[in-house]
Amino acid sequence: MCMNTETPKKETKKKEKPIYVASLKHNDSILECLYDENTETTSFALYDGEQLTYTDRYSINNTLYKPLIAKSDLLKKGVILLPTKPIEYGSEEALVDEIQAFIHEYLDITPDFERIASYYVLFTWIYDRFHEVPYLRSIGDYGSGKTRFLRVIGSVCYKPIFTAGATTTSPIFRMLDQIHGTLVLDEADFRASDMTSDIIKILNSGYTKGFPVLRSEGKGVFEVKTYDVFSPKIVATRETFRDQALESRFLVEQMGGKKLRKDIPSSLGDEFYEEALLLRNKLLMWRLKNHSKPIDLGRHTVPDTLHPRLKQIVLPLLSIIGSKEMRDALTDFISSYNKDLVADRGMTWEAYILEAIVALKHYGNDDMTMGDIARQIRESIDIEEDPLTPRKVGWYVRTRLQVKTRKQRGGYTLSYTLNKDKIEMLCERYGVEIEPSDNDDVNDVNNVNIIKPLTEEEVRDSSPF
Repeated sequence: MCMNTETPKKETKKKEKPIYVASLKHNDSILECLYDENTETTSFALYDGEQLTYTDRYSINNTLYKPLIAKSDLLKKGVILLPTKPIEYGSEEALVDEIQAFIHEYLDITPDFERIASYYVLFTWIYDRFHEVPYLRSIGDYGSGKTRFLRVIGSVCYKPIFTAGATTTSPIFRMLDQIHGTLVLDEADFRASDMTSDIIKILNSGYTKGFPVLRSEGKGVFEVKTYDVFSPKIVATRETFRDQALESRFLVEQMGGKKLRKDIPSSLGDEFYEEALLLRNKLLMWRLKNHSKPIDLGRHTVPDTLHPRLKQIVLPLLSIIGSKEMRDALTDFISSYNKDLVADRGMTWEAYILEAIVALKHYGNDDMTMGDIARQIRESIDIEEDPLTPRKVGWYVRTRLQVKTRKQRGGYTLSYTLNKDKIEMLCERYGVEIEPSDNDDVNDVNNVNIIKPLTEEEVRDSSPF
């Protein structure tokens, strides 16, 4: 009888590699990655809705999650900024005031935009509870303070990821997909067409939750990979974007329009970074305490005429902020700020076209041609440097204002009656009066000189732009 003397081999179980994450949500618990540059260590702050603890690992169904690697260049060189420890912040009003005081100390922007930026910073810390995010942008020439704008505001946002236009887009896709933080992008006036295309994809897809970017990667056999780029974004450019849909997603601050305040430090020292870290620690505590609060975006109302980007900041904050005093103050401020935006829009072609439409309607012309509108504007304002033609008016009416027109003999016409609701809504948004005041003559609407409509012959003779 032959005996088997071989020692049975032990079954070796392959140890699964941990997954390194910057944040994690599981049931009622939320974990946020912390980084201490003094000890070069990372850990998780774990909040279960009642108790705050700390750990360096977390398991879900035998899958091990760990905080980001502390010796990563992304952390050591400040590409990604994280809190060190959540600390108490007092009241929400005090926290927003502290954010604004920090911005005011190191950055010279308009007082209204200081407040907008402060609310935006707060919004970034709970953005993942919502389905859309607006973007912030500074625009100006070299030396106008755009980079300072990014550094100051970005340093107190949720998990800011600092990068520049010279960076290739591949790591940006990956960092956003892994970190899910606020992208802070400097000098975004890209020249290379392929890079521009990728950045536009990130900005367009990252605006709404659930629309990842698809990319083919690999050598020989290509694999389609998805990247979740949904996150807040703060961008600095010297010019506007050609994509009008993308352009409309920004709340914009013009830089370099006045002399720099004398109390603004010329460089950012250790004190700046210490203050920014202190704010990130307080904001982390605010996130942990508020992230799981019930959200009802329909519970609070704002004016229908409010700028869409402002609504996307205001409604989430109104739904999550507990203080009635702060909600009232936020609503009052946003309504006031919206009036300033309306005043700015009042100087645009869209506003001039709406004024002309209203003026022609009061003259008794319900069906007006694009030529009628063009001549009305030319007679009312000095536009010698930018000749206005019927075709250009038609483009603005159909594309920018999205008012319906009809093709008829002699060109396109617009019916005021058929578009009445849309035109009145647009007039309210652009600050154009629909009805003349008691002191106005019917032929003096918004100080516009009413002229007779063009004849069909005049329309045919009008030159396109």
